[in-house]
Formats: sequence, structure tokens, C-alpha cells
Amino acid sequence: MKQPVFSSLLAALFLLGCLEPAAAQTSAAPATVYHDPKQYGKPFAGVPDGQNATIYQVNMRGFSQQGNFKAVTARLDSIKALGVNVVYLMPIFPIGKLKAVDSPFAVQNYTAVNPEFGTLTDLRELVAEAHQRGLAVMLDWVGNHTSWDHPWIAQHPDWYVRDANGNLTNPIPEWKDIVQLDFQNTQLRTAMIQALRYWVLQANIDGYRFDYADGPTQAFFTEALANLRSIPKHKLLLLAEGDKKKYYLQSGFDLCYDFGFMNVLKGDIFAKGRSVKLIDSVNTANYRNAPVNARMVRYTSNHDINAWDGTPQQLFGGQRGAMAAFVVAAYMHAVPMIYNGQEVGYNQRVPFMGARRPIDWTPNPALTREYKQLIRLRNGSEALRNGQLTSYSTDDVCAFTKTSGPEKVLALVNLRNVAVSYPVPSALNRITWKNALDGQITSVQGTVSLQPYQYLILQTQPGKSGR
Repeated sequence: MKQPVFSSLLAALFLLGCLEPAAAQTSAAPATVYHDPKQYGKPFAGVPDGQNATIYQVNMRGFSQQGNFKAVTARLDSIKALGVNVVYLMPIFPIGKLKAVDSPFAVQNYTAVNPEFGTLTDLRELVAEAHQRGLAVMLDWVGNHTSWDHPWIAQHPDWYVRDANGNLTNPIPEWKDIVQLDFQNTQLRTAMIQALRYWVLQANIDGYRFDYADGPTQAFFTEALANLRSIPKHKLLLLAEGDKKKYYLQSGFDLCYDFGFMNVLKGDIFAKGRSVKLIDSVNTANYRNAPVNARMVRYTSNHDINAWDGTPQQLFGGQRGAMAAFVVAAYMHAVPMIYNGQEVGYNQRVPFMGARRPIDWTPNPALTREYKQLIRLRNGSEALRNGQLTSYSTDDVCAFTKTSGPEKVLALVNLRNVAVSYPVPSALNRITWKNALDGQITSVQGTVSLQPYQYLILQTQPGKSGR
């Protein structure tokens, strides 16, 4: 989304339930014949399953001084070294000029590259180099609306929603630079699916993040996602950014954003000092009756949060608070997403429209090493990625175990800027643990003292069940 106009609404809506079971569907070949370009390159065999993804978001305008595809390609080794396996590029399409605010979310052409970022050849090179490093590439798809000078407005005026006076409309009144598409129109749906197929074949990309997924109809997503998954030899990762999560997985998405989790973590716990147990309530509501592989995408920053609210350090009480928040977001049964620059502690806003402010990539070895260590631990732990969650939280400490077979991981995260004592539940007493980050053998009994924003990640020893 472009602007955080729904922050309070989203915080209220998450309790409606995030991920619901995917309804049984019958597959049928699309009746429409799509005029696809020839497949470019070899489809990538390394696209992760949704629950095993770790996503890195790239805002190209702030990523480098050059602000283009080639600059991203040049840093792929650094991105790979973090331990992520998915690179998500913000919108790459030409931006409209009529009523413009310089937002990349005002798309003028769905099958062209914004010359600001380079050429199709440059994009193909980025994707190919990412694949060589074991990284999948997702594009940001802004399909709910177009710019005011998109050719469709003149060529297909019936593809747009109009008010009672026949005027074109905005999806949100504040978004003056865009026009709402009408997904009841069959021809529009066909054209949009054709454009989605184009990039899978022409640039060999591996999936999409669907911007403002609350806008298009469920019927469109059901049709479009099934169609995309029918493209031969391509495994695609599909992520919904929106709050109507009750139907996202029914439509075929792998992942969806967790606005509610971020709102509670940022607004209730860190800003207002409310009980940490609220996180458990959010998590329980979001996963109630969810399919076993359903996952929320959680984060401590993204382009919207960074631009409108602040950096992780500003929102979570400094760098130590930001890392404590990241541990909870990444480990509590979710897919983590990192926003470019946070891995080096860049503590400035990174605009995605208007003024450019390239990230200062001055190394912060200790912080980058900490991110790498946390991501590497998740990558190597079946329990952290897919294990059963059991909560032991208090008002100040987010505490939980993740269990898969004989492997059990215990996370104790102090979300307060003061030292606290954590009373160890009887279920966790008399267990021999290894500190997953330094390898030291330890046990937890009675109470555990945690320094401000300190976290402990403990694992049971190999070959031991824990009791």
C-alpha cells in the first residue's frame, strides 16, 4: 500500500481471523487463450515453499546512488550472505505523469520496465544472477488501480469503476494519482492475467507480492492464481498484502501480510507498554483453523512503515529493542521479511517517492552478523520454521517453544527497556538446553533474569527429548 490510511482499521480487523482453510477447488483449464511470449531462460528450481521463505524487500530508489537494476545485481552476494532466499522488488513499471505524485504504485503500463530502473535486459540479468545464487525473485504487482494516463482509460473505459455521475474513482480518496479498476469486467481480468503471465515468461521471475490485495475480487484472485500456477515448469510464490485474509488462502495465496501483529507489537506493546500476551492473542486469531503450511509474513520494517512511521530503531526503542522485536516477528510461526538497510542499522527514512535518499551501506559488522545468525538458525531449524507453537508469555516477556519431533526451541524475549525476571514454567524445568547462539549448555529453573531487550534462544540437545 502507498499510505498508512487504514492503520487503525487494520488493527481492529485482524481478530476476524487471518488464514482460513483453503476450500476444496476443482481445477479446470482456462477457457481463454493467452498469447504468451516465449519462455526466456530456464525456470528456477529453487523457489522455496512458502513456509520456508525468508524475504528481502528492495526499494530500488533508495537501494543505491544509481537506483537501478544493475545496482541491485551488484549487491546480490551481500543479500545472499544474510541467509534470505527470496528477493522482492518494489514496482518496476513506468509511472504515470497525469496527476502524479511520483509514486511507483501509479502504474502506466503493466508490460514495460520503468526506464529509471534500466531495461528488460537488466532485469533479466538481475533475475539470472539471483537464481545462480539460489535466490528467487518476486515482483510487486499493483493490480487494483492504474495511473490516470494508462492507455486502458481511453481504450477500455468500461474497465474502470465510475461513480453515479460517470466519473472515474479513486480506491481511497487520499490516493489522487490512481484510478480504480473494475474487476467485475471479464475482459479486464483476462488482460490482467495476461500481464501477470508475461513477466513469469519474459523475465523468468518466481512470484508476486500483490499490492492492496483487498481491492480486487476474490473471484479474480481464484482465477488468476490458478492460471499462474498452471504455467508449465514454474513454481511461484504468491503473497497477498491486505487485510481480507479470510479469503486469501481460499484463492490460492501462499502467504499474507500480518498487519495486526505489527500494529500490536509496535503500537500496543512498545509504544503503550501493554501486556506482551497480546501477541499471543493476535497469533492465535490469525492461525485459527489455518492449513498446516499457511504462514503470515511478519516484519519490523517495510517501505510503508519506514516512510510513514519510522525506522526499527525509532519504533522499538533503539537497536536492541529492534532486534528483540525482530526475533519475535521471525520466530513466532511466521515468514520473516527484511527491508533493505535494516541489516546495517540504517536509521533514516528511505523514501519511495519524491526525494531520493540512498542507503548508506557503511558496514555495521556486529549488527549484520546478528541478523545472519538469527536467520541461519531459522533456516536450519525445522522446529522454528514449521514446529508446533506453545506460548509461555508473561506481561513483559514473549516466551514460546517451537517443537518438531525431538527438536524443541525455546525463545525468551524481554520486550521491555528494563531488566525483568521471568518465572520459568514447570513444563520447562529440568531440561538440558544448548544456547543456540553461543553453544553453551544451560538449564532454566526458578527464574531467569533478562536484561533490557535481551533475548535467549535455547535448543534441546540432539538425541534428547528434553525431559
